[in-house]
Amino acid sequence: MALQAAALLPSTFSIPKEGKTSATLKDSSLFGISLSDHVKSDFGSSFKIKSGRKSSLGAIRAETMVASPGVTNTPVTGKKTLRKGCVVITGASSGLGLATAKALAETGKWHVIMACRDFLKAERAAKSAGMPKENYTIMHLDLASLDSVRQFVDNFRRSGNPLDVLVCNAAVYQPTAKEPSFTAEGFELSVGTNHLGHFLLSRLLLDDLKQSDYPSKRLIIVGSITGNTNTLAGNVPPKANLGDLRGLARGLDGLNSSAMIDGGDFDGAKAYKDSKVCNMLTMQEFHRRYHEETGITFASLYPGCIATTGLFREHIPLFRLLFPPFQKFITKGFVSEAESGKRLAQVVSDPSLTKSGVYWSWNKNSSSFENQLSEEASDVEKARKVWEVSEKLLGLA
Repeated sequence: MALQAAALLPSTFSIPKEGKTSATLKDSSLFGISLSDHVKSDFGSSFKIKSGRKSSLGAIRAETMVASPGVTNTPVTGKKTLRKGCVVITGASSGLGLATAKALAETGKWHVIMACRDFLKAERAAKSAGMPKENYTIMHLDLASLDSVRQFVDNFRRSGNPLDVLVCNAAVYQPTAKEPSFTAEGFELSVGTNHLGHFLLSRLLLDDLKQSDYPSKRLIIVGSITGNTNTLAGNVPPKANLGDLRGLARGLDGLNSSAMIDGGDFDGAKAYKDSKVCNMLTMQEFHRRYHEETGITFASLYPGCIATTGLFREHIPLFRLLFPPFQKFITKGFVSEAESGKRLAQVVSDPSLTKSGVYWSWNKNSSSFENQLSEEASDVEKARKVWEVSEKLLGLA
């Protein structure tokens, strides 16, 4: 599939066609519900963006970003001013990802790379949200294709931008699927996209994060309450359970092995929950392996239940009708996309949230706190094993 990025689009270009899978990339959360966050940032700015063109489908910007020097001297005081931060957000065309991109772009202190599968959808979403056009760039990324992930990394590096924060947010959720779908490389779609695609992206971009001169560089992976079996939502069947990883170790191809991580029968809702456990285990393993050496903050989060998110578009109609009022009036766990975006933006930029290895949540007063992961989602040995098996599957070992 021809891959393209806004940072490198020629004067004429074609938009990659979608694969035949109907999966959508978004954020993540409860019953398979979606997670989200936003906030305000604290750092200064400077970015230069050049070029632009329009198509008949709307103003489509083909941009090349040129990063300004990391710091500049202010002539009056002689003090140093921080440059504008650069953050990559996957799945930023809707839901939590879009709300977070908007919250950060509107501060004027961040340039957001919207890493999305559908370029035109992302462009329309950014314009509809009123995002300042000088504060975002759209680049193509399909996490269900490892070639696309590698091409994105190459295109990002060619853009010349620094990488200060990476947010792994996009997710596939197929709760009603009776049969598994698969990525371009033959992995079960939910785990292949939500975990393996993000794992490869994070591993490849780790060196870019290391090279950042930004005061607080971060790698954030969106988790889910549904993967935590120490919560009410996490105990709604089918519960997440990675077992001994026999299915993952054999490739999740559904032919020579099971399409499920634990080697069991396929279940779309469980596949999503299992992938979110892998996300949270991956965050902790990144912390153990690299935080002390690099100073990078590695974190996960659950910003609340975004019951209206498009993540549930493939759920049954009755669930989509009843779930939002259930969360608003019964569980009281409902948060809007805007509020969840602010919470994730807080984890991106707030100087008080620099503790690494933390799973962040918010209480009823919208105050952040360090939440506890379930026994499986915090299993050190299982985190190591997920890491090593994933490396082998992706050719990184």
